[in-house]
Amino acid sequence: MIEAKNVDFYYGDFHALKGISMKIENNTVTAFIGPSGCGKSTFLRLFNRMNDLIPDTRLTGECLINGQNIYDKAVDVTELRKNVGMVFQKPNPFPKTIFENIAFGLRVEGINDKNFIQQQVEESLKSAALWEEVKDKLKKSAFELSGGQQQRLCIARALAIKPDIILMDEPASALDPISTSKIEDLIHGLKENYTIVIVTHNMQQAARVSDKTGFFMLGKLVEYNDTKKMFLSPEKEETQNYITGRFG
Repeated sequence: MIEAKNVDFYYGDFHALKGISMKIENNTVTAFIGPSGCGKSTFLRLFNRMNDLIPDTRLTGECLINGQNIYDKAVDVTELRKNVGMVFQKPNPFPKTIFENIAFGLRVEGINDKNFIQQQVEESLKSAALWEEVKDKLKKSAFELSGGQQQRLCIARALAIKPDIILMDEPASALDPISTSKIEDLIHGLKENYTIVIVTHNMQQAARVSDKTGFFMLGKLVEYNDTKKMFLSPEKEETQNYITGRFG
């Protein structure tokens, strides 16, 4: 369970997130939608503390995972990020072979058992629906893959260290329609074993892949509901206006 309680977030003097509270259930896909600059990516990055890397930021309120406030001083951020994987907008494979991209996180954890690493690499690539396409090219550079394959490789890399949660910041925005469709199918399959939170500008994508949707505007969570209800009969006029294209 992921939970935000009355979260406010600041970049210097800029009040980026205002009083946000929400609960995200396990083994669901939750989409964040809203106009550019509305705070959805900032909010997403709170859950693996990526915003810690930006100077002069400040958070009030609580972000909890399984009941623990992840901003508590006792929290080991490295352990947190193992549990909360992140996939970015632009595929970012390492300048290594396909195999070593997946094995990297395991080696960082001090795992040296070749058979175990081999097994995890294969399992992760299968989970990311990429194994059949790359099983004969594992020693080739990850940069030889297409953009869509590189993004699935990055998802496989995140899966290899067995997180519970996967955050995706517009994972298909740089991809062609066929690759986008593969990523969406993959998200559907992964929610059996993972909790997935996705930021998307594509409302059709949010409608296709998510169980729940949060609509953000000007740093506030305007509405958060079952996706079907959100798109068919939103409760707030601002949501209706955004979904029907009257603004945004």
